[in-house]
Amino acid sequence: MKDFIPPPQAPLRPPSQVMRLSRMGAMFPTRLSFLRTLMRYLAAERAEVTRPVWQMCPEGFGHAVYAISFGGHTYSLVAVSNALAPEDRTDRVIAEAWDSSYVLYDGVPDAAEIARICATAPRQEAARFTERDLVLSRANRSVRLFAHVVERLRAGAQPEERMVREIGYLMRTTAVYGNGKFGIADRSCIDTRPGLSGPFMAEMLTVWLIRQFTHDLVEHVGRGRLDRSLKRHLGIGNSTGLGMAPFLVTHPVLLNNWMMARETALARVRAVRHLEPVHCDRLMVLAARAARHLAEWQVPDPVHQVRIDRLRAEWSGFMAGITQAALRREGALEHLFQASLAQTEDLQELLVALMLEPFPALVDGLADCMADPLGPIARPLATAEMVRAIIRRAFDWALAPEYAAQAQCRQFWYVSAAKQEPRLGDRFAEPGAELESPLDIGRRIKALFADLPEHAEAVPDFLERHPEHLMAVERVALAEIYPYAEIRDNLIGVDCLPIDMLRCKLAFFGASKFDPKSDRWTRITLCQGAPLADELAARADDWWLPVFAA
Repeated sequence: MKDFIPPPQAPLRPPSQVMRLSRMGAMFPTRLSFLRTLMRYLAAERAEVTRPVWQMCPEGFGHAVYAISFGGHTYSLVAVSNALAPEDRTDRVIAEAWDSSYVLYDGVPDAAEIARICATAPRQEAARFTERDLVLSRANRSVRLFAHVVERLRAGAQPEERMVREIGYLMRTTAVYGNGKFGIADRSCIDTRPGLSGPFMAEMLTVWLIRQFTHDLVEHVGRGRLDRSLKRHLGIGNSTGLGMAPFLVTHPVLLNNWMMARETALARVRAVRHLEPVHCDRLMVLAARAARHLAEWQVPDPVHQVRIDRLRAEWSGFMAGITQAALRREGALEHLFQASLAQTEDLQELLVALMLEPFPALVDGLADCMADPLGPIARPLATAEMVRAIIRRAFDWALAPEYAAQAQCRQFWYVSAAKQEPRLGDRFAEPGAELESPLDIGRRIKALFADLPEHAEAVPDFLERHPEHLMAVERVALAEIYPYAEIRDNLIGVDCLPIDMLRCKLAFFGASKFDPKSDRWTRITLCQGAPLADELAARADDWWLPVFAA
């Protein structure tokens, strides 16, 4: 076997540039996004989806089972659809009832297991599950679009293209739980299985199968068939709030691995000196697609819509430089990248995503590096001097704020007693700060730095005197090996916007059409444009920034 020779690459963008909330909140999905990776794998495995069970009344209430086999295992989505009163329909986590609920099951459930899931899945947090249950989810209908599609199908017509384009999903999930929550299987039960070893693969599989169920359900109730092009544009909506944001802080190695893979992919592509004609053609087609996607991206929030409008105009002007003549120049991609640095971070990150698309041979293999199978591996720091040196080098951002000032410590993270979900409070207006979660990494690092002795004290001796600094020392040690592990902003300051963390993580999932409802929660669309269950072989990987095509 020949030794692997890595392709040439440009210098990686430094963490000081990449790991800022404003840039993380400008990210777009790429071909390294988890849904894209899953679709490629399923296509390579020639996986097929079957529907062995469909027990639905004419109005769409009952249950169904979908099965898919790959990597030597079979997985089944058990979908339960219930009648839901309008007053009970809410996307908030305090909801206790939903239009539909789901379990991704390990294997093929028999009648007894289906009955168990049908009884427990609609209760969600109020029930308990088994390690055969891999993922738990629930979803609500987009009432307006679902009812419209049913009405049109029953009339022998197709839904209005405008409504399909503007809404883009028949249902939206309000939670997709994995990794042991409420008794479902721990990730360690499946993290070595082919196809599920990557981050959130079981969750992404669940979402994709739920999308298939929503298509089947609306056709069943509507007693008609949707046009295939409309089906492709109907993804799965999702409402995501603060519960997702702390993950990026509490899983620093995973965050590093995701960012490192993405930055390495960019560095490889920037190093391409001569583009083949097929690459030039692809870049121009996708640049035009991005413009169409931006034109279709409309949100009610006026502040975010202004941002989208600015990006549209900026991208339109930038595209003038993406021509056949420009792309045939030596180092064309590096020229484009450098030109983007004079533009907004939104445009810069859109260009990064575009540049990765035509180069599967350079990019796709990096998806294998995005999991964290071993957990943190850090070199022990022997002396206080070593800790101090790393802080000066990698945590200068943490030393800058004056955390005693109200503006720099106004917010605090905590976990709600009722729902066991992360929340964000105002330290000076709300009770509960004594229950603060340790997400104040910057403040902890600065406090550690202030207490470090100037002399060469051994770290164990220092921690014996100051055990409160153990977590900060551990984060400093990680920085030596995982340069992209830390968000380089003050996460308790008044300027911290959790929506930036949400967008970063959701972009890695493969989300698009971000629709912020505040700086703490957003709606998105997943699987829009993704291959349908019978299209994996034909179009598994050409749905970056999907656009409406009737």
